Amino acid sequence: MPSLLAEVLPISVERAAKQLEKLEQGTEVIIIDLRTPAEFKKGHLKGARNLDFKAADFTEKLEQLDRKKTYLMHCRSGGRSAASIPVWNRLGFQSVLHMSSGTLGWTKAGKPLVKMKAVKSPN
Repeated sequence: MPSLLAEVLPISVERAAKQLEKLEQGTEVIIIDLRTPAEFKKGHLKGARNLDFKAADFTEKLEQLDRKKTYLMHCRSGGRSAASIPVWNRLGFQSVLHMSSGTLGWTKAGKPLVKMKAVKSPN
């Protein structure tokens, strides 16, 4: 019987940046930012999807993702993303890359974050 446990590999900011370069070249890597929506709006990795680890429906939303794709997941400093690993494992994701230094490590390495633009309401 095949193992249902995910292979979650810790990766450095440099390796994560290389994964983003591959993404721009058409390789399928899905970036999952586990911070809150407010944190996400302040700045996130280009192309990231926000999936709040602290949200009550986190597991349900994670279950909706394709377990055969490759995911690069992170949070602010590594705590929430590390805490999420058992959930990824339990759900049987096949390829999960964990940028354990989070967005703090990303910005410390001089890498850019994308900020969401405020939407002006029509007058």
